[in-house]
Amino acid sequence: MITQSESSNPQIAPKLRPIEIEKQNWNIFVAGAENGHLLQTSQWGDFKAQTGWDMARVAVGDDKGIVAGALILLRRLPLGQRLAYIPRGPVGPWWEDGVKEPLLAAIHNEARRRGAFMLKVEPELPDGAAEIAALTDAGFQLSEQPVQPRSTVWVDLAGSEDEILARMKSKFRYNIRLASRKNICVREGTPEDVPAFSQLMDETSRRDGFAVHGAGYYGKVFEQFDSIGACKLLLATYEEQVVAGLMIFAYAGKAWYMYGASSNLERNRMPNHALQWAAITWAREQGCQAYDLWGIPDEVGANPEQFTRTVTDRHDGLWGVYRFKQGFGGEVVRYAGAYDYVYAPLRYQLYRLALKARRAGQMAG
Repeated sequence: MITQSESSNPQIAPKLRPIEIEKQNWNIFVAGAENGHLLQTSQWGDFKAQTGWDMARVAVGDDKGIVAGALILLRRLPLGQRLAYIPRGPVGPWWEDGVKEPLLAAIHNEARRRGAFMLKVEPELPDGAAEIAALTDAGFQLSEQPVQPRSTVWVDLAGSEDEILARMKSKFRYNIRLASRKNICVREGTPEDVPAFSQLMDETSRRDGFAVHGAGYYGKVFEQFDSIGACKLLLATYEEQVVAGLMIFAYAGKAWYMYGASSNLERNRMPNHALQWAAITWAREQGCQAYDLWGIPDEVGANPEQFTRTVTDRHDGLWGVYRFKQGFGGEVVRYAGAYDYVYAPLRYQLYRLALKARRAGQMAG
């Protein structure tokens, strides 16, 4: 479960000031922070810079180094608008008195300097966390449009492999073993395998109705994180034919399942169960303590007690995904959500109207 320190350190607060940050020093800081996240790394910023975003890093600290900071992504929108976004950040004890004031000032200065009409912040905090008051007291408002999944399942990787298996549903333990008996093999992928993985993503999109990224996206993210040993492409094969695949990321003691796909072929051989077990095994080898399965219906996160049993009568949206992820014996976690700070109210209202019109069009379609 996500936890945050409730303590503050008034001794350091008066000394904090904006400081220059080198890429490597920023990554060291993120990796060592309790609330450090993959989406706050320099590699994520470099990756997004290849997909239409701009990137900036802002931090405050003292003579000893960084105390708190944020990776800021900036995206150009139609009509020359620009949106600033902090995914799963800021990092460090940003909510503490004496820290939040100089940090938020530095973030706002950078966002305004880049021409942003709004700033969206999506912190690594659980729903109901007291630290959110640091945002609302500073003028942020709960956003109607989170970017990352607000609810997810975290699998505890502590204990032995037998203990992890014991926390799963019995059918899932059976399917993991069944995949091996049915000659499903899992191997590590290389950059040369990324096009095949992308084709699987397209096939899954057509079958299950999910939106996926375009050609080249997966190769870019794999290149960035494979270079620092923080990403693994795993492929399930049957008779040397790739039938399923996933990308798992590991950083700062946590792992994330962000992209996964499967063919319409050989699904009865349970390749996806074999892949998830291989991912769990790899994450443990990297020293990870928790594995985030990345996205379930937010209705579950908002009412976890209501959905402890398998939901069989819902097939829309992410319900099929939830049934699969639920079987691995994890804990439902709901994040605090996204918060917006508005620099240009009129442009912000036009932005919200455009979002509502787009959602209405998607529902009508």
